[in-house]
Amino acid sequence: MKVLVVYYSLYGHVLQLAESVVAGVKSVAGVDAVWRRVQEFADIEKEIPQHEHALAVWNRQKDIPVCTLDDLREADGIIFGTPTRFGNMSAQMKRLFDSGVKLWLEGALEGKPAGIFTSTATTHGGQETTPFTMMAPLLHLGMIIVGVPYSTTGMLHTEGRGGTPYGASTVAGSSNELQPPPADLAIAQALGRRVAEVAKKLRG
Repeated sequence: MKVLVVYYSLYGHVLQLAESVVAGVKSVAGVDAVWRRVQEFADIEKEIPQHEHALAVWNRQKDIPVCTLDDLREADGIIFGTPTRFGNMSAQMKRLFDSGVKLWLEGALEGKPAGIFTSTATTHGGQETTPFTMMAPLLHLGMIIVGVPYSTTGMLHTEGRGGTPYGASTVAGSSNELQPPPADLAIAQALGRRVAEVAKKLRG
């Protein structure tokens, strides 16, 4: 049984969340984690060497395979991660979604659990709208949305950090100066574990 973790990250915050999500998937016996990144746009990839921080993040993830439609088709569950872009998913992630028309026609993703994680610059910059807007195409594809219940440790807080019932999240800061705190990473791990457990129950 396989749960796919597919993400897009330019400055590393979603990458860190993805690592925790993968750990959560791996913690469930009998479930393998498949880790994939979303294809970068050619023009952005060309500019990455000009930005020291983005280049360091690129070098950390460049050997992670790019997600294909077969990766999506073969997974028993999928967890999608993206930074927010004006309260919505990144264009890179949207391109992956838009390429899935064949999967929609086949009903290839119907009945599979899906989770979401995101990173935003500010506490009100898309922590909730990004997961919500990503849910629309997932529902069109027939997937079953899996969120993060408030019984999860770290969810009940009033701090300026991530953690929503709609998906794991973190706050990067307006200049990407913040790093995901341990509590946000723990919620991301809980999301990975939860999607893996649901996939195992559905496919068992």
